[in-house]
Amino acid sequence: MQDHFEKIQKLPEKVEGVPNFRRVPGYKVYCCGQPTLAGLEVAINKVCGETYPKTNKIIWLNMRQEPIVYVNGNPVCARPPNKIGEYAELGDVTRESVKKDEEEFLRVLEGRAKGNENKLKVIDVNKKESDLEVADLKTLSSAIEGLKEKFPGLVHMRIPVCNSAAPTESDFDNVCKTLQGSAVNCPVIVNCQVGLSRSTTGCVAACLFREFQLAASYEGLVETVPGVNLDLLKMDRYQMDMNKDPLFRGEFEVIKELMAELADGEASKRECDKVVDKNGPTKTGGTGIKQLRENIAESKLSYEIMDDAAQAFLKTKIMDNIHKYFYMICFTAYLREAAILCKDAASEDDKKAFSLTGGKVSTPADQLKLNKTFKAYMDEHSKLRTIVDEGKGKLQWERDIPPEALANLESLASSDFKGNLGKIIHDIYQTAHGLFKDLPQGDHKKRAKYRFASKTLMRVLPSALKNEVEGLISNKTMTLDLYEILGQCTWGQAKA
Repeated sequence: MQDHFEKIQKLPEKVEGVPNFRRVPGYKVYCCGQPTLAGLEVAINKVCGETYPKTNKIIWLNMRQEPIVYVNGNPVCARPPNKIGEYAELGDVTRESVKKDEEEFLRVLEGRAKGNENKLKVIDVNKKESDLEVADLKTLSSAIEGLKEKFPGLVHMRIPVCNSAAPTESDFDNVCKTLQGSAVNCPVIVNCQVGLSRSTTGCVAACLFREFQLAASYEGLVETVPGVNLDLLKMDRYQMDMNKDPLFRGEFEVIKELMAELADGEASKRECDKVVDKNGPTKTGGTGIKQLRENIAESKLSYEIMDDAAQAFLKTKIMDNIHKYFYMICFTAYLREAAILCKDAASEDDKKAFSLTGGKVSTPADQLKLNKTFKAYMDEHSKLRTIVDEGKGKLQWERDIPPEALANLESLASSDFKGNLGKIIHDIYQTAHGLFKDLPQGDHKKRAKYRFASKTLMRVLPSALKNEVEGLISNKTMTLDLYEILGQCTWGQAKA
């Protein structure tokens, strides 16, 4: 599959060969889609600018699961036939397995080109097929090795993650291992195919690690400056816009449980939300495309207007994204604890080398070391794994009909269903009008009300009629559709 496709560029400012390139405000962390072969160097030159030495350490995190080969300088990836599209969910892929697959992918492409007059058939995310005349084939790994001749400090780490599901605990630890030993001004580039969900996830993790370094190193230094209000420097002072809907603020039931379980749950969520917002689009203070928290709420609104098959698919995605958000807050709490340990439990060598006036210790950011892994932290707090597994589905998936409205409909149906059918439909739609008044006018709102009407009518059907309709739906003779149900209630009964 070709990585690049028409309309891959989602942001107004375009960098040739580097789709959706941007910088996270306040951090030397950059995000993009998979660059072309030439674009790899373009991206590195941009993050170095005129001041950062190109021989110094530069970190590149690639969050993709797919093997990547450059065909004539343009990236092409290997995907199963049923996974052609912008997003990949390829399961348990490791750095080692994807590197091995990449080498095999190169051999397959070489063989196909050789047996087809030096041409390759490729497909893009829109299922558009084309033929490429092959002039050059190169794996991503070999392209990176070539870059290191110009940028000897380049560190390229593959951390393959799924699009929606949370990174594994080992994935978070690999981010930490890669960034540990780097200064806060060391540029970090994070990419996936388009520069959307997977790369945004990696960027959030990288920014949270930088927050840890700042807290552990520079807060100790600032504490020695007389007259400074230290509360103003705390990383967890971020305030969410309380005018937003609770779901857009990330106030899911399972997140509330998490905040109650963590010693500094509220502060961890605030710090995590600050970083998530900075990695989001302009409306939340970022320069990006994907808002990892608010996207959950947006998906939940879409859920209400979809058919059953689409709902089943989206429900899984929503729960996966809640799981990811939950783990982001856990990762924040882990790093906040690590920062305290670094400041208050410095080694004797660090105390000798980095002591400040008054006994404080300010270890340079590039020399900070994590005392334990994120996996070890989660082992210590293993209850958190149970909380998220059991709680990520605790959402009100359907809007509840007010009890008094339901009682009215049940009364009308039980007294004279056929005679009251017109009023039942009228009252159902009147209830729907009030229930969905928060949705903007348009097709979405019409579909939501229609779906509600269909389900509510089914709910108040007399028992015998309900059993009959349920049987027809089960046999796929009809669907859960308002007009089909009405037809069975009137014409179907008359025919019988």
